[in-house]
Amino acid sequence: MTSSPTQGIKTVLHPVSDLAKAKAVYAALLGVQPQTDESYYVGFEAAGQHIGLVPGGGPQGMASPVAYWHVPDIEAKLAEVTNAGATVKEPAHDVGGGRLVATFTDPDGNVLGLLQDR
Repeated sequence: MTSSPTQGIKTVLHPVSDLAKAKAVYAALLGVQPQTDESYYVGFEAAGQHIGLVPGGGPQGMASPVAYWHVPDIEAKLAEVTNAGATVKEPAHDVGGGRLVATFTDPDGNVLGLLQDR
């Protein structure tokens, strides 16, 4: 089986109900202040990881944290996982700055993400 490599999980997004309270807790946990601090998203960089807080689960309606696997070719990896039995939840799309994201579900309904920086 030929496969496209992954670069590991480097991004985890967490849906939150109260952004200000969550921001304080994650800042204390990570020991850093957020690099991105907007009303729609708060993002932290810590120990080579990006931890994002998404109020209300954002437009994608996240109900639980989503881990994003970084990949060099999002379309190839999305094709591989769907051929293996995954179901596309959110097709690859640009979220700004040349970053592409997509989500899919595994056979048990767990939501997983893919992320490609161009």
